[in-house]
Amino acid sequence: MNPDELPRTEQPHPAHPELDRYDTPALVAALLADQALAAQAVQAAAAALSQAVDAAVPRLRAGGRLVYAGAGTSGRLAVLDAVELTPTFSWPRERAPVLLAGGDGAMFAAVEGAEDDAAQGAADLQRLQPAPSDVVLLLAASGATPYALGVAGAARAAGALTIGLVNNPGAPLAAACDIGIVLDTGPEVISGSTRLKAGTAQKVALNTFSSSVMVRLHKVHGHLMVDLRATNAKLVRRALRLTMLAGGADAAQAQAALRASGARVKVAIVMLRAGVDAAEAERRLDAAEGSVRAALAG
Repeated sequence: MNPDELPRTEQPHPAHPELDRYDTPALVAALLADQALAAQAVQAAAAALSQAVDAAVPRLRAGGRLVYAGAGTSGRLAVLDAVELTPTFSWPRERAPVLLAGGDGAMFAAVEGAEDDAAQGAADLQRLQPAPSDVVLLLAASGATPYALGVAGAARAAGALTIGLVNNPGAPLAAACDIGIVLDTGPEVISGSTRLKAGTAQKVALNTFSSSVMVRLHKVHGHLMVDLRATNAKLVRRALRLTMLAGGADAAQAQAALRASGARVKVAIVMLRAGVDAAEAERRLDAAEGSVRAALAG
């Protein structure tokens, strides 16, 4: 096949045909310089990312799930993003399911052929009983992975919002989704190894998308992550620090508010700022759809 006919992520890199002959400093420099291009690819897709955030938020606010799907490196990156939503933003684990081609075991070992099964992708999505309020985020560096395309078809048939995250212009997955986000990272320094800058770009885009969604869902007050779940000693200390910062309180006051609120930072902040008890703070937050700013204004 003519190299020019290959997807851009599979084409040989024009700058490094003798990569294996580089000394170590030159090798490291070449890899780092190419990785730096990943952020530029995400910046170029900012408008599509913004569109995806604005389309996703109303569905999630209405109770929908954020469903991730992918294969190989893309699927594993999806898992990383999904599992962090609970400790960081108290997003319910059941509202961030991940469909990984080959099943959970594929997180740690390649499952040969799993990504080529479009019917399995559709079946995996259908087992979740998708609804129009759901948002399905599909990742594939090539943009042509049959498993992801199968998930996308089933999701659209159910009326869910579909967002495709790909690394090749003109990729079929982007066209098959309601919103296609193209992270055009081009050829890899190690030809075809999309765990490199294609994967880096996907990780940056995932961080940007999910964090933006959570800000819009009032999981952040100012620039503080006030809806974290304090499940270990580090996060307990962070919850106290956040309560002190946002609540304008000293350590003793913040600790007392956290105890009274059941360790819910947002409730503790409203208690401290508004001078109310936990029940009233919670009532105000519920009326304000979880927004600390609106709860204090009301």
